[in-house]
Amino acid sequence: MRLMVRGVAVGLVIAVALAPGSGAGGEARVSLDVKDAPVVDVVRVLVEAGGFQVVFDPGIDCRLTMKLHAARWLQAFDAALSACGLGRELEGDILRVATLSRLLEEAAARRRLEEERRARLSGRLALFRLSHARAQAMAPLLERILSPVGRVSYDERTNTLLVVY
Repeated sequence: MRLMVRGVAVGLVIAVALAPGSGAGGEARVSLDVKDAPVVDVVRVLVEAGGFQVVFDPGIDCRLTMKLHAARWLQAFDAALSACGLGRELEGDILRVATLSRLLEEAAARRRLEEERRARLSGRLALFRLSHARAQAMAPLLERILSPVGRVSYDERTNTLLVVY
């Protein structure tokens, strides 16, 4: 099969077969020979072999040359993404393809959000009534050793530290 991509003829050979002895639920193997093909087109073929759907982030623009014979489809898929500095995220049977930096940023944002959510849910309050020190003077010292989600306030009238951690 020959594929025309933006006026350039690209030779594309693909064969999809199940791994020997793996039965109907086996792992698909692909043979692929492409030269200077857009990564989006190559990945679309590969995810179809794996039985997935794919969503591409905007701005993905990379061209690949690959020659594979009876390679595991997932290995071929990951190699194609890696060659272009891309990564994947799987949710259900939908694969999302984006730049590695974007995926890492989103993962870090999800972690921060989860930490904040846990901190809000686990906020404990401790009261410390002081006898030999001023709560106003002790509050800044205590704040330095608390985690970023901890807070310290004080009641000057009763000389009490209020610590949320």
